[in-house]
Amino acid sequence: MTTTHYPSVPCREVTDRKGRVYRVGESDVDLMGRTRTLMVVLPWVGMTGISSAELACASAGGTLHEAQAWSGGHIFRLLGVWVFFQAATAYPAGLLRESGRLPARTAMSLGAVGALLGYLWLTVVPDMAVSQIGFGVLSGIGAGLVVATCLNTAGKWYPERKGFRTGFVSGGFACGSVPFAVLVASGLDLGAHRAVLAAAGIGLCLVVAAAGRSLEDPPKNWWPAHVDPLRLTGDPKARRALRRNPPAVRQYTVKEAVRTPVLWRMWLCLLCTAGVSVYGIAVLVPFGDESGFTGRSLATAVALTAVAYGTGSAAAGWISDRWGRRNTLIAVCVVLGTAQFGVLVSGQAGSMPLLLLCSVVCGLGGGAVLPLFAAMTADHFGENNNATIHGLLHGSALIAGLVATGVAALVVGTWDYHGAFVLAGSIGLASAVPALFLKSPGRPDARRIVPNPHPLGEEMSLT
Repeated sequence: MTTTHYPSVPCREVTDRKGRVYRVGESDVDLMGRTRTLMVVLPWVGMTGISSAELACASAGGTLHEAQAWSGGHIFRLLGVWVFFQAATAYPAGLLRESGRLPARTAMSLGAVGALLGYLWLTVVPDMAVSQIGFGVLSGIGAGLVVATCLNTAGKWYPERKGFRTGFVSGGFACGSVPFAVLVASGLDLGAHRAVLAAAGIGLCLVVAAAGRSLEDPPKNWWPAHVDPLRLTGDPKARRALRRNPPAVRQYTVKEAVRTPVLWRMWLCLLCTAGVSVYGIAVLVPFGDESGFTGRSLATAVALTAVAYGTGSAAAGWISDRWGRRNTLIAVCVVLGTAQFGVLVSGQAGSMPLLLLCSVVCGLGGGAVLPLFAAMTADHFGENNNATIHGLLHGSALIAGLVATGVAALVVGTWDYHGAFVLAGSIGLASAVPALFLKSPGRPDARRIVPNPHPLGEEMSLT
């Protein structure tokens, strides 16, 4: 171990035997003048505000269908464009954030403006092709900036116990759709939908921009002052989390991370799970409508899915801190795949209670995906380049969004909903296979360590 002291500031850098550097000695209050809890609450507020675009559009799909004369395929394509640009923004946003050229405040402000323009575009442009450019592109890019900023900011301030915090922040991504689902369930007047969308865009723009004004990142390699990174800490919660999810052996650069097989296993697993999750949200309303369920019942199902999505995010982070990130992800893959078969059975049986139950399960599984991969990226590759590496990994959601929202319409038209749900469920279950092989790069496998046949005592006795 080596220690470097900085006489001008109350901190020092320590290096473990693997070569990873930790900056210790500074507390969150020393750096910001307030506790780091605020760096979890504000990102949650930002995620809640920006998330409403995707899930609210799905919640109000029936209203938009009648008011704008858009078909179900139009809604598919609109959501597909939004998901595409939201995912495509993750990598360049992370690159700019880590280089210091895009501060957190600026990213949040740009994201807020993008969301506002997207909502206003829907209110004044009834043409579907033009709406894809306005709402899908502008709002999608804005959401990508906010998501990349919020998730990574929370994780950087809690390097020793990032699971629950990342999950809590990610859970805000579903909460924004609940008010829209309630409005639809209560009977949204077709003539008032433009005013509702405009008011929502203005309000959420202000919320996201306000949440971003106080966001800031910790210094590179920062570690909480009360947690010793070189030995077991006295904090039982941190000790348990670090034992189940040990920190990365060193800070990987993007090029180094790309060369590791584990990154591409994570990419494949996220591609499958994100695709199944987005598909479940996109087809819930049209499938329920075809199965004979009422509009208000479907709005209730979407609202419950959104609430479960948020709950699943926080719960997955909390469980992963105790059970391990990989074990939790495997369980989520199984649950997410099984739930697709449950939704299909509920529709065929015409059972609304079963549909609601399966919708909740889908929400729990879908909500757990994003925070698990966000926390796992930092666990495997470190926090310094986490935004860029996670942005590269999140690019798999770009393909998943296209497949789930664009190709799903083709699959439903060819195989009907039965074949589509069987395919989605099978992909969800199969995604557990690459999850089995996710191990932090550079860390030796304990099962392959051969004990020394000549312990120190024997060697000294023979000399």
